[in-house]
Amino acid sequence: MLLAIFLYYEQFWILGLPIALAFVGVALFKLDWLFLIITFLTPLSINVEDVGGGFGLHLPTEPLIFGLMLVFLVRVFYDNHFDHKVLRHPLTLLIGINLAWILITTFTSEDPLVSLKFFLSRLWFVVGFFFIATQVFRDDRNIHRFIWMFTIPLMIVAIYTIVMHSTHGFDQKSAHWVMQPFFKDHTGYGAILAMVYPIVWAYLWSKNLTLNSKIVISVVMAILTLAIILSYTRAAWVSLVGVLVLFVLVQIKVRWWIVAMAVLMGIGAFFSFEDQILMKLEQNRQDSSDDLAEHVNSISNVATDASNLERINRWSAALRMFEERPVFGYGPGTYKFHYAPFQHSSQLSTISTNFGDGGNAHSEYFGPLAEMGVFGMLTFLMIIAMALYKFITVYYKTNSREMRIVLMGAFLGFVTYIVHGTMNNYLDLDKANVPFWGFLAILVAVELYHKDKSEEATAY
Repeated sequence: MLLAIFLYYEQFWILGLPIALAFVGVALFKLDWLFLIITFLTPLSINVEDVGGGFGLHLPTEPLIFGLMLVFLVRVFYDNHFDHKVLRHPLTLLIGINLAWILITTFTSEDPLVSLKFFLSRLWFVVGFFFIATQVFRDDRNIHRFIWMFTIPLMIVAIYTIVMHSTHGFDQKSAHWVMQPFFKDHTGYGAILAMVYPIVWAYLWSKNLTLNSKIVISVVMAILTLAIILSYTRAAWVSLVGVLVLFVLVQIKVRWWIVAMAVLMGIGAFFSFEDQILMKLEQNRQDSSDDLAEHVNSISNVATDASNLERINRWSAALRMFEERPVFGYGPGTYKFHYAPFQHSSQLSTISTNFGDGGNAHSEYFGPLAEMGVFGMLTFLMIIAMALYKFITVYYKTNSREMRIVLMGAFLGFVTYIVHGTMNNYLDLDKANVPFWGFLAILVAVELYHKDKSEEATAY
């Protein structure tokens, strides 16, 4: 009777009430189930650009993640039941420092409401997929469940995209939008595919898989490979080549400090011969193309390729914003609202806009520098540096082959995003946050709970 009354007055929201109550029940009694449900829904989520007040939202995931965070915080407050070893972990401390700085710069922001939304969004992703995840991952079976609960729906999106792309002859132009509505464009789509690719590949090395499981994983790998190629996302291709080199270095046990020194020497060499390098790069006039070989060649084209030129424009604008406000920046999440005046006419590309409404800084490093000052970038870099150090050291010390396989896959998937972050930034997307923080949670969980386990304890 009550349902009929609501429907009569066109109050259709009542139809969603049973689903909402079901989620509340799961959150109260099976928090790990809700965590895995949200993981599954994330690749299938839809971004709503404006839900009111100019704010966007990923549905249905962000409201669920916010609810997950609230239930978790209430339970921790009343039960005081959270492993303090996680809180004392150096990675946790650095994440806390970074969050604290984001909050401080929210108060000094040019747009406090925009920055507050940025802070809350970062908070519920960190709480949900780092802090809660470390506790869910105390059961090592949940680590495997998490990986596949994210990979399976991403496969659905990949198959949908490939089918849609086939109706347009797999051309590069349509590759920019055929993944909609699940991804806004091909670059974010390629980045997430690249993050998942290494961890699925790592499973092929497992001794606990049946023949049928290996066949299924091989099929998944084939689809992911095709999806990454057809995404025409050059940054994703570069990141996968980078992790292949890194995998070889880890397997032959090259000391981490040698790699760090090589990277620093490479950076120093670039700045020492910057003019000569740029002159050489400017000789490349190959633009983006349907031809894959030509598309790869266009990666180094900084003379005519509009995408590359626009990145340089955005990075330069971010550096000028940093010079204007080096300590606190313009505020978290505000780059896209303030970068326009910092563009130079000599650097504008054919896709630049004088209104400054073209999006973010296209860099996970220059973006925080402009928005949160030098400390904002440094705290993020410290998280990355600690994660890389821990991934490698814990990998060598872990007894279980199965946990080592998972850890290596998470490490390489994480690194693809770090490499990708030099050319794009997607930590405003739920689809990037879930694996990014989830991989770090896997690292912490393996170190604290599974590093010394026997092989049999992690069989699946």
